[in-house]
Amino acid sequence: MSLINTEVKPFKAQAFLNGQFIEVTEADLKGKWSVFFFYPADFTFVCPTELGDLADNYAEFKKLGVEIYAVSTDTHFTHKAWHDSSAEIKKIEYPMVGDPTWTLSKNFEVLIEAAGLADRGTFVIDPEGKIQIVEINAGGIGRDAQELLRKVKAAQYVHAHPGEVCPAKWKEGDATLAPSIDLVGKI
Repeated sequence: MSLINTEVKPFKAQAFLNGQFIEVTEADLKGKWSVFFFYPADFTFVCPTELGDLADNYAEFKKLGVEIYAVSTDTHFTHKAWHDSSAEIKKIEYPMVGDPTWTLSKNFEVLIEAAGLADRGTFVIDPEGKIQIVEINAGGIGRDAQELLRKVKAAQYVHAHPGEVCPAKWKEGDATLAPSIDLVGKI
């Protein structure tokens, strides 16, 4: 079963954010756009490049009213230790959520149970708490924050403009489509 248009299941997790430990729940997602960005583990190789890329683009996400939640099966204590020891991770100003109980990884169906790690899963969640985008990458394939920004903008546009859709390679300001019988066979 697809997670698209399903509501985020209830959860409670500890996160590291700006030198403090905070609690994050599904209630924190309501009323704004969110990205849950699962990655395998702290102190690894592809993960810091992805999280650093998100940090470099975080201001753009914030302008769109989007909060980023980086999630791994590490604890919030491990996130703090990584933040304190890595120049790339030190740039992060979004919550780094610990999932040592695997609750979130199971809820979002990204848990690699045999390894106790999460797949590289990206989930864009609308203000009603429903998942609008799901992307899962193999462990060796890093993600691009600019492409994620493009997808978030498309999701926000479609959400705000019922009856319109964004075609391939759509960028903000580009023409959209209004599906109808008149378009059948003309694209």
